[in-house]
Amino acid sequence: MDRRPRLEEALKKVSSRYELVHACAKRVRQLMEQGEDIFIRDKARGELIKKTFQAIEDIAQAKVRVVKLKKGSQENG
Repeated sequence: MDRRPRLEEALKKVSSRYELVHACAKRVRQLMEQGEDIFIRDKARGELIKKTFQAIEDIAQAKVRVVKLKKGSQENG
């Protein structure tokens, strides 16, 4: 794998690097629920990529949204 995730694009979708780390961690947990392996196959290129890479790409491409919870509210799920 010689590609790098588009961190600059992903950072535009959130307000800080800290928020990006938490959003990526949550996305990776969602991807891990779909399968135990840490690698998935990139549909466009056919190569294996890590789920952490895919999480950053999903945020950068706006395939998933980062939603901030209000103070005092709890996340469901």
